Amino acid sequence: MALSDERREALLAYCRLTELKDDPEVEAVIPVLYEAAVSYMTQAGISPPEAGTARAAQYDLCVNAMVLDAWDHRDLKEPGAMAAENFAFRRMLVQLKLTDPWMGVSDSDTPAG
Repeated sequence: MALSDERREALLAYCRLTELKDDPEVEAVIPVLYEAAVSYMTQAGISPPEAGTARAAQYDLCVNAMVLDAWDHRDLKEPGAMAAENFAFRRMLVQLKLTDPWMGVSDSDTPAG
């Protein structure tokens, strides 16, 4: 899933990197972190949803959170200095995984559908 200009702008805003968008480090690292996050989601059994849906918003938030975490911790040296896990992210990731259409669950099978 390629990082479109629109998606890149939204991701940079989430990461509070809008003012640094022309910085060579941001230009080089953010697309790699994005691709890694999307790949993680796919390998976790979460397919990219159709754009413009509530599920797409959740998916984008999970990807954003993974990119921001990777950006913030890209030069972390000590494992003991790591912050606690983001539980809101984990809950959303699990929900997306458990309701993924490729896993045989449709929106009509969920309480909101």
